Amino acid sequence: MKRIREMLGIKQESIAVGLGLTQQAVSQLEQKETLDEPLLEKVAKSLGVPEEAIQNFNEETAINIIANTITNHDQAAVVNYYPTFNPIDKIVELYDEKIALYERMLAMEREKNDLLQKLLNSKE
Repeated sequence: MKRIREMLGIKQESIAVGLGLTQQAVSQLEQKETLDEPLLEKVAKSLGVPEEAIQNFNEETAINIIANTITNHDQAAVVNYYPTFNPIDKIVELYDEKIALYERMLAMEREKNDLLQKLLNSKE
């Protein structure tokens, strides 16, 4: 149970909430060699894996079962190595935005200097 939870990146507190237990109780459960059937069902459900993944735990097999049965659709576990945008375009876009901002700031400074110069000229 513990190894599967760690592989999924789930904290004991999250499992505890799902089971209606304390974090300490989950820690004690993880130290047990076997779990009774109703508890095993609840633990599997809270981890989002089939009961078989816990019962027949084998590092390689568990990875395959978990990978094939993950049911969250938020794509949080998916690493997209092929983005739908061109990263170079994003860099150029940010660069262009910074240049535009710099040019606006430079124009404002010039206007401020012109106003100060007019003010000085009117005092003379």
